[in-house]
Amino acid sequence: DRLSTTDIARAIGLSQPAIFRHFPTKGDLWRAVANDIADRLQADWAAAEAGARGPQARLRALIGAQLTAISGTPALPSILFSRELQVDNQGLRDVIRGLLSAFQGRLVAAIRDSQTTGQLRRDVSPEDVAILLTSLVQGVAIRWTLGARSGSLVQEGLRLFEVQMALVRAPQDMPHD
Repeated sequence: DRLSTTDIARAIGLSQPAIFRHFPTKGDLWRAVANDIADRLQADWAAAEAGARGPQARLRALIGAQLTAISGTPALPSILFSRELQVDNQGLRDVIRGLLSAFQGRLVAAIRDSQTTGQLRRDVSPEDVAILLTSLVQGVAIRWTLGARSGSLVQEGLRLFEVQMALVRAPQDMPHD
């Protein structure tokens, strides 16, 4: 909210009027940033899925890719709570909402595949599990941000991912005492 176009111009070595030649409004600038973030995240997700073998590995890779992206761009959680997103910029809100929907869609597909192969319980909807996983990522990211970014976001997030998966694992996949 405190970021001004003057600050942006200084950071990239342009004049403020030059910024407005490329982006007529601050909202346009924010949408361009959001579209760039969306492109990078979707490429990260695709790469994570391509390198994973099996639906459980895909889920873990997607969560890991999201946590890695947040760790590499710590401002991402702040954008979710910015005035620009919450009040001022419907276009930005649409891009972020679409991005969240795309991530959840990838999670739902991997969860469905895991249920089909009998790895995850079938009595919990894939959409609900995806919401729990996105909430896990968002919650860990907020805790990490509030904790002055100490510790490994990726390591902590993946640790909690394993806890969450244990709660929805199919009974035959659960270790016996």
